[in-house]
Amino acid sequence: MRRILFALALLLPSLAALAAPADDTWMSVLLDGRKIGSMHTTHRVDGDRVTTTQTMTVGLDRAGIKVALASSETDIETRDGKPLAFESSTTVSSIASVVRGTVRADGLVDVTSAVGGATNTRTIAWPHGALLAEGLRLAEARGGLEPGTHFRNLAFQAESLDAVAIDSTVGTRGSVGLPDGSRALTKIEQVIDLPGAPAHSVAWVDADLNVFKLTMPLMGYDLTMLACSRACAQAPNQGSDILTHAMVRAPNALTPDELHHGLVLHVSSSTGGAPLQFAQTDEQHVGTNVDGVELRIAPLNADAKPDREDKPTPADSQPNDWLQSAAPEIVKLAHQGAGEAKTPQQTMQNLQEFVRHFIRTKDLTVGYASALEVAKNPEGDCTEHAVLLAALGRALGIPTRVVDGLAYTDNYAGTDHVFVPHAWTQAYVDGRWQSFDAALPGFDAGHIALSVGDGDPWRFFAGFDTLGRLRIDSVAPLR
Repeated sequence: MRRILFALALLLPSLAALAAPADDTWMSVLLDGRKIGSMHTTHRVDGDRVTTTQTMTVGLDRAGIKVALASSETDIETRDGKPLAFESSTTVSSIASVVRGTVRADGLVDVTSAVGGATNTRTIAWPHGALLAEGLRLAEARGGLEPGTHFRNLAFQAESLDAVAIDSTVGTRGSVGLPDGSRALTKIEQVIDLPGAPAHSVAWVDADLNVFKLTMPLMGYDLTMLACSRACAQAPNQGSDILTHAMVRAPNALTPDELHHGLVLHVSSSTGGAPLQFAQTDEQHVGTNVDGVELRIAPLNADAKPDREDKPTPADSQPNDWLQSAAPEIVKLAHQGAGEAKTPQQTMQNLQEFVRHFIRTKDLTVGYASALEVAKNPEGDCTEHAVLLAALGRALGIPTRVVDGLAYTDNYAGTDHVFVPHAWTQAYVDGRWQSFDAALPGFDAGHIALSVGDGDPWRFFAGFDTLGRLRIDSVAPLR
């Protein structure tokens, strides 16, 4: 599940909120104390324009397979922090996405995005009060570093084309150990208001707001960034298997009958912290009690009555940057896969089987591919199956979405009875949202839904915080 990797790129706006005014800053990126990459920030003033570029490169393991992530953002602003233009690019393995925008004098933004070989242009309104890197730095500088001082600023997110609030509280000053020696720094705690899952980070800065250390919990890990020399930041990485860390063991084996008819799972956080996040769907009921969370999961049958979810919106049937359902290649595959189906239910069943066989190479080496990329190069794992199936459904007028969660398997990576990160598709058929899984033999009660979205990996914030700290305390058949 490559959305885990995209979570790392969320550090860019967090660091931008305290962007270093120094011309050139290098940082080493560590995950639970193991070096996984580097961060490089440059800050250049040219006349009335300020250009800030932040680039992060990370290397991770997924069940023994190396996966590389590169994320970069360039912000162009006036010297007083007025946004002029931005460009953001993310590459996971060889799969790239790019977003560019130019802010017009009337407050509108001309945007060009490129995903999977498809380019899309549109015009959006600039979020009122949103700032880019230099504007955020200036806002923080105006607030000062008096302990107890609180700031609230809006940081523009180039990849998702919206803004998130960042609340910062200034703490005390003290000595902080760094690779190149200790420094006296001021602690600043931040809360980044990501949709469905606020992220917490702590930065340590000098008097000029240069960031020397930044930490953030991520999927049960401690993610740390430390300022150091370029040689230190670019030193060889150490292996860190994020997929194994995100797996969740079941207390006991689950039988085919239980998976077919339904399960009740009692779950809790293994590390405390913020409440666990789960999606409430027609197939998954989420309840809470003093001991944690109860999940009641059951595949829909003909007699089941939907009672929890809203009807689809027009956007659930429309193409987007990641589900290019209007592309001729997608439309052609959709008609080919649907065959002689007469109903939306039959259509989705046929498409599910079609995608299962169409994606010939099943592996973990692909980045996060869009539906059009998968149509042209049919390889990948669960995420590629999910986005392609969702796009094929939309191409035939069926509302669809992509679900991010975990799925049960008897054995994975040498571990028995385990839930592993997974993605699948939901379609609105017969008056309800119903799941279809082309990567596995089909949907069953062994699927835990963390969040739902439109296929854009930047929309799956809620599940990031739950992964890595989920514990299943008990499993029982659904009565």
